[in-house]
Amino acid sequence: MLEAKIINDPVFGFIKIPRGLLYGIVEHPLFQRLNRINQLGLASVVYPGARHTRFQHSLGAFHLMSEAVLSLQQKGIFIFDTEAEAVQAAILMHDIGHGPFSHVLENTLIHGISHEDISLLMMEEINRHFNGQLNLAISIFKGEYPKNFLHQLISSQLDMDRLDYLRRDSFYTGVTEGNIGSARIIKMLNVVNDSLVVDQKGIYSLENYLTTRRLMYWQVYLHRTCVAYEKVLVNMLTRAKDLLRQGEEVFASPALHYFLANDIDAEWFATHDETLTYYGELDDSDIWSAMKAWKHHPDKILSTLATDMLDRHIFKVEVTEEPVEEAHLETIAKEISAHMEISVEEARHYMMSINTISKDMYNVDDDSISILYKSGEIRDISEASELLNVQLLSKKIRKYYLCYQRFQ
Repeated sequence: MLEAKIINDPVFGFIKIPRGLLYGIVEHPLFQRLNRINQLGLASVVYPGARHTRFQHSLGAFHLMSEAVLSLQQKGIFIFDTEAEAVQAAILMHDIGHGPFSHVLENTLIHGISHEDISLLMMEEINRHFNGQLNLAISIFKGEYPKNFLHQLISSQLDMDRLDYLRRDSFYTGVTEGNIGSARIIKMLNVVNDSLVVDQKGIYSLENYLTTRRLMYWQVYLHRTCVAYEKVLVNMLTRAKDLLRQGEEVFASPALHYFLANDIDAEWFATHDETLTYYGELDDSDIWSAMKAWKHHPDKILSTLATDMLDRHIFKVEVTEEPVEEAHLETIAKEISAHMEISVEEARHYMMSINTISKDMYNVDDDSISILYKSGEIRDISEASELLNVQLLSKKIRKYYLCYQRFQ
């Protein structure tokens, strides 16, 4: 028996990765690339400690999956060794298709294809490398394997992905209110009729988990400053892309240049084999290095946005409950136009951004959390909880973010 590789994780302590297929995945270049992609994108602009990587998160989710499988087996849920290894492999690779800066680039450098779709393409690429040893893992990841609860461990209201990122993001941001009892939730997991349920004793941990998730979204993931900084990045990349299409010279690494120069969607990925190779070479550093060159570009818009990014000169942001009036947008656009000596249209397109962000924390109809009572009765947490205001948690909160260039 080959020894396990041990990694010391600041959140969970020692994580054991068995040598063989699972460690082979960790060593693969497409997985190692996650070391160069920050888990929280640009959130370090508000929380300087938030510089942990997708690599760390994937290892943490793998650790929690190992704990969950063991806990379920101890409760008599039959999971073959091959299934255990497959579901661990699937959670290791669940984020492998993420691009630089988290979700920011999904509608900027690429469109019409999600990071989950790209993750699947990369899994298939790694599977070829391992001569089909990941067939079962891919089947579970896609939700095609007969044991549905294994897929739920990867993707559901209580998947190992969420249990890790909430705990890890809380740790690295210092937002201590976000710390969830992941170990207790895992110990309380059970399976009834091929679906994940939570033993009644775990209800208080779940109440904390759902309220924590709401807090983390509005305090960290959708923080107004983080959103505004992301808009600078998106507008900068959009301007670079437009300049390149107009025949202007724009510095970029080969991988970044490929995505700036081409209109890439799902069909393009399917018909151009080199696209996945270029995507696998793209990480945060490509974009940071490009910014340093763009800061000195003769185009005023690109150089301003690149300087904003590098010098932390973030768009001013106004958050409202109601849609922003057109007259207000026009006034801001004219002020920017006059100050930068660019057209009003350019000011609207590149130096401003208006976004509607809505989020609910729990949807009973979508993917409920079921509570298992000692009597065998199963009830949704919305009925079982005495503390949770599920109407509040399931209400879609909508906010309007107006971000624009500031000059003071």
